[in-house]
Amino acid sequence: MITTRSASACGQADFGWLQARYSFSFGHYFDPGLMGYASLRVLNQEVLAPGAAFQPRAYPQVDVLNIVLQGEAEYRDSEGNTITVQEGEALLLSAQPGVSYTEMNLSKERPLTRMQLWLAACPERENPRMQKMALAEGPLSQLIASPDGVEESLQLRQQVWIYQVELAPGEQHALRLQGPRAYLQSIHGSLTAMSGTDHQETLGCGDGAFLQEEKQLQLTAKTATRALVIDIPV
Repeated sequence: MITTRSASACGQADFGWLQARYSFSFGHYFDPGLMGYASLRVLNQEVLAPGAAFQPRAYPQVDVLNIVLQGEAEYRDSEGNTITVQEGEALLLSAQPGVSYTEMNLSKERPLTRMQLWLAACPERENPRMQKMALAEGPLSQLIASPDGVEESLQLRQQVWIYQVELAPGEQHALRLQGPRAYLQSIHGSLTAMSGTDHQETLGCGDGAFLQEEKQLQLTAKTATRALVIDIPV
Protein backbone atom coordinates (compact mmCIF):
# COMPACT_ATOMS: atom_id res chain seq x y z
CA MET A 1 0.00 0.00 0.00
CA ILE A 2 1.21 3.50 -0.85
CA THR A 3 -0.26 6.50 0.98
CA THR A 4 0.88 9.95 -0.15
CA ARG A 5 1.49 12.97 2.07
CA SER A 6 1.53 16.22 0.13
CA ALA A 7 4.04 18.95 0.86
CA SER A 8 1.15 21.37 1.49
CA ALA A 9 -0.10 19.17 4.35
CA CYS A 10 3.24 19.25 6.18
CA GLY A 11 4.10 21.55 9.05
CA GLN A 12 5.57 24.91 8.07
CA ALA A 13 7.77 27.45 9.84
CA ASP A 14 9.12 30.86 8.88
CA PHE A 15 11.28 32.55 11.53
CA GLY A 16 13.04 34.88 9.10
CA TRP A 17 16.46 33.34 9.65
CA LEU A 18 14.97 29.84 9.22
CA GLN A 19 12.31 28.45 6.90
CA ALA A 20 11.27 24.83 7.33
CA ARG A 21 8.89 22.09 6.26
CA TYR A 22 8.24 19.25 8.69
CA SER A 23 6.96 15.85 7.53
CA PHE A 24 6.33 14.75 11.14
CA SER A 25 5.67 16.49 14.45
CA PHE A 26 8.58 18.77 15.28
CA GLY A 27 9.02 21.92 17.37
CA HIS A 28 5.82 23.99 17.39
CA TYR A 29 4.19 21.67 14.82
CA PHE A 30 2.35 18.84 16.56
CA ASP A 31 0.13 16.16 15.10
CA PRO A 32 -0.45 13.16 17.43
CA GLY A 33 -1.00 10.96 14.38
CA LEU A 34 2.37 11.90 12.86
CA MET A 35 5.02 11.35 15.51
CA GLY A 36 7.38 9.71 13.04
CA TYR A 37 7.25 6.46 11.12
CA ALA A 38 8.77 3.44 12.87
CA SER A 39 12.41 4.37 13.58
CA LEU A 40 12.24 7.44 11.29
CA ARG A 41 11.51 10.16 13.85
CA VAL A 42 12.13 13.38 11.92
CA LEU A 43 12.24 14.38 8.25
CA ASN A 44 12.70 18.12 7.72
CA GLN A 45 13.71 20.35 4.85
CA GLU A 46 15.18 23.57 6.23
CA VAL A 47 16.68 26.74 4.77
CA LEU A 48 19.05 28.83 6.92
CA ALA A 49 19.59 32.44 5.97
CA PRO A 50 23.15 33.61 5.12
CA GLY A 51 25.29 33.59 8.27
CA ALA A 52 22.52 32.06 10.41
CA ALA A 53 23.20 29.39 13.02
CA PHE A 54 21.35 27.08 15.39
CA GLN A 55 22.21 27.55 19.03
CA PRO A 56 23.84 24.54 20.75
CA ARG A 57 21.31 21.77 21.23
CA ALA A 58 21.29 18.18 22.39
CA TYR A 59 19.55 15.32 20.60
CA PRO A 60 17.80 12.23 21.93
CA GLN A 61 19.25 8.77 21.16
CA VAL A 62 19.26 9.24 17.38
CA ASP A 63 21.45 9.31 14.32
CA VAL A 64 21.10 12.67 12.53
CA LEU A 65 21.53 12.60 8.75
CA ASN A 66 22.05 15.96 7.03
CA ILE A 67 22.01 16.13 3.22
CA VAL A 68 23.22 19.53 2.00
CA LEU A 69 21.32 20.59 -1.12
CA GLN A 70 22.72 24.12 -1.39
CA GLY A 71 25.46 26.03 0.38
CA GLU A 72 28.06 25.08 3.00
CA ALA A 73 27.55 24.24 6.68
CA GLU A 74 29.80 23.85 9.70
CA TYR A 75 28.91 21.37 12.43
CA ARG A 76 30.56 21.50 15.84
CA ASP A 77 29.99 19.55 19.04
CA SER A 78 30.74 20.44 22.65
CA GLU A 79 33.67 18.00 22.69
CA GLY A 80 35.53 20.11 20.12
CA ASN A 81 34.84 18.07 16.98
CA THR A 82 34.24 20.21 13.86
CA ILE A 83 33.37 19.30 10.29
CA THR A 84 32.42 21.26 7.16
CA VAL A 85 29.84 19.89 4.73
CA GLN A 86 29.19 21.30 1.26
CA GLU A 87 26.50 21.01 -1.37
CA GLY A 88 26.47 17.46 -2.68
CA GLU A 89 27.68 15.93 0.59
CA ALA A 90 25.96 14.13 3.46
CA LEU A 91 26.86 14.08 7.15
CA LEU A 92 25.84 11.53 9.77
CA LEU A 93 26.03 12.54 13.43
CA SER A 94 25.89 9.75 16.01
CA ALA A 95 24.30 11.85 18.75
CA GLN A 96 25.71 11.23 22.22
CA PRO A 97 24.14 11.82 25.66
CA GLY A 98 25.39 15.01 27.26
CA VAL A 99 26.88 16.37 24.02
CA SER A 100 25.47 19.49 22.34
CA TYR A 101 25.75 20.37 18.65
CA THR A 102 25.75 23.60 16.63
CA GLU A 103 25.11 24.16 12.94
CA MET A 104 26.10 27.29 11.00
CA ASN A 105 25.64 28.56 7.46
CA LEU A 106 29.19 29.54 6.56
CA SER A 107 28.17 31.80 3.69
CA LYS A 108 27.27 35.47 4.26
CA GLU A 109 25.62 35.64 0.82
CA ARG A 110 23.91 32.31 0.10
CA PRO A 111 21.24 30.41 2.02
CA LEU A 112 21.92 26.90 3.29
CA THR A 113 19.34 24.30 2.24
CA ARG A 114 19.41 20.78 3.60
CA MET A 115 17.35 17.73 4.41
CA GLN A 116 17.58 16.41 7.95
CA LEU A 117 16.51 12.97 9.16
CA TRP A 118 16.53 11.61 12.72
CA LEU A 119 16.62 7.84 13.11
CA ALA A 120 16.25 6.06 16.43
CA ALA A 121 19.65 4.58 17.32
CA CYS A 122 20.51 1.37 19.16
CA PRO A 123 22.31 2.56 22.32
CA GLU A 124 24.65 -0.44 22.48
CA ARG A 125 26.22 0.32 19.10
CA GLU A 126 29.32 2.52 18.95
CA ASN A 127 29.86 4.29 15.62
CA PRO A 128 32.14 7.17 14.61
CA ARG A 129 30.79 10.46 15.99
CA MET A 130 30.83 12.22 12.59
CA GLN A 131 30.77 10.53 9.18
CA LYS A 132 30.78 12.38 5.83
CA MET A 133 30.44 11.25 2.24
CA ALA A 134 30.18 12.79 -1.21
CA LEU A 135 26.99 12.04 -3.10
CA ALA A 136 27.37 10.78 -6.65
CA GLU A 137 26.13 12.90 -9.55
CA GLY A 138 23.96 11.82 -12.45
CA PRO A 139 20.92 9.60 -12.91
CA LEU A 140 21.31 6.65 -10.55
CA SER A 141 20.44 5.11 -7.21
CA GLN A 142 23.01 5.43 -4.44
CA LEU A 143 22.94 3.79 -1.01
CA ILE A 144 23.90 6.64 1.32
CA ALA A 145 23.31 5.03 4.74
CA SER A 146 22.99 1.45 5.98
CA PRO A 147 23.45 -0.65 9.16
CA ASP A 148 26.82 -2.07 8.09
CA GLY A 149 28.26 0.70 5.89
CA VAL A 150 28.28 -1.40 2.71
CA GLU A 151 29.06 0.23 -0.65
CA GLU A 152 30.94 2.99 1.22
CA SER A 153 27.68 4.22 2.76
CA LEU A 154 27.38 5.95 6.11
CA GLN A 155 26.92 3.49 8.97
CA LEU A 156 23.73 3.78 11.03
CA ARG A 157 23.01 2.43 14.49
CA GLN A 158 19.73 1.00 13.25
CA GLN A 159 18.37 -1.49 10.69
CA VAL A 160 17.56 1.15 8.06
CA TRP A 161 18.71 1.59 4.47
CA ILE A 162 18.55 5.05 2.85
CA TYR A 163 18.87 5.53 -0.90
CA GLN A 164 19.12 8.68 -2.98
CA VAL A 165 17.58 8.29 -6.43
CA GLU A 166 18.19 10.74 -9.28
CA LEU A 167 16.30 10.17 -12.53
CA ALA A 168 16.09 11.95 -15.86
CA PRO A 169 12.63 12.58 -17.37
CA GLY A 170 11.05 9.29 -18.39
CA GLU A 171 13.68 7.18 -16.66
CA GLN A 172 12.64 4.29 -14.41
CA HIS A 173 14.28 2.63 -11.44
CA ALA A 174 13.17 -0.33 -9.30
CA LEU A 175 14.22 -0.94 -5.69
CA ARG A 176 13.70 -4.13 -3.75
CA LEU A 177 12.57 -3.32 -0.20
CA GLN A 178 13.45 -5.17 2.98
CA GLY A 179 9.82 -4.65 4.16
CA PRO A 180 7.37 -4.13 5.75
CA ARG A 181 7.73 -0.32 5.87
CA ALA A 182 9.43 2.36 3.80
CA TYR A 183 9.09 6.09 3.21
CA LEU A 184 9.54 7.89 -0.12
CA GLN A 185 10.41 11.59 -0.16
CA SER A 186 10.56 13.71 -3.31
CA ILE A 187 13.23 16.39 -2.94
CA HIS A 188 12.45 17.94 -6.32
CA GLY A 189 10.69 16.89 -9.48
CA SER A 190 7.57 14.88 -10.24
CA LEU A 191 7.43 11.08 -10.31
CA THR A 192 5.12 8.12 -10.12
CA ALA A 193 5.61 5.37 -7.57
CA MET A 194 4.29 1.89 -8.29
CA SER A 195 4.19 -0.98 -5.82
CA GLY A 196 4.49 -4.67 -6.50
CA THR A 197 0.69 -4.86 -6.50
CA ASP A 198 0.52 -2.31 -9.35
CA HIS A 199 -0.83 0.39 -7.03
CA GLN A 200 0.44 3.72 -8.42
CA GLU A 201 0.67 7.20 -6.91
CA THR A 202 2.05 10.47 -8.28
CA LEU A 203 4.29 12.70 -6.18
CA GLY A 204 5.27 16.30 -6.84
CA CYS A 205 8.10 18.37 -5.43
CA GLY A 206 8.31 17.97 -1.64
CA ASP A 207 5.64 15.26 -1.43
CA GLY A 208 6.16 12.08 0.57
CA ALA A 209 4.59 8.63 0.70
CA PHE A 210 4.21 5.89 3.29
CA LEU A 211 4.78 2.35 1.98
CA GLN A 212 3.46 -0.65 3.87
CA GLU A 213 3.83 -4.36 3.13
CA GLU A 214 5.54 -3.78 -0.21
CA LYS A 215 8.50 -5.80 -1.47
CA GLN A 216 9.34 -3.68 -4.50
CA LEU A 217 9.05 -0.04 -5.49
CA GLN A 218 9.27 1.19 -9.06
CA LEU A 219 9.87 4.89 -9.67
CA THR A 220 9.26 6.67 -12.97
CA ALA A 221 10.36 10.29 -13.39
CA LYS A 222 7.92 12.65 -15.10
CA THR A 223 10.47 15.47 -14.81
CA ALA A 224 14.08 15.50 -13.59
CA THR A 225 13.72 14.00 -10.14
CA ARG A 226 15.69 13.63 -6.94
CA ALA A 227 14.20 11.54 -4.15
CA LEU A 228 15.00 9.59 -0.98
CA VAL A 229 13.82 6.07 -0.22
CA ILE A 230 14.06 5.19 3.49
CA ASP A 231 13.71 1.42 3.89
CA ILE A 232 12.59 0.65 7.47
CA PRO A 233 12.03 -3.08 7.89
CA VAL A 234 11.68 -3.11 11.69
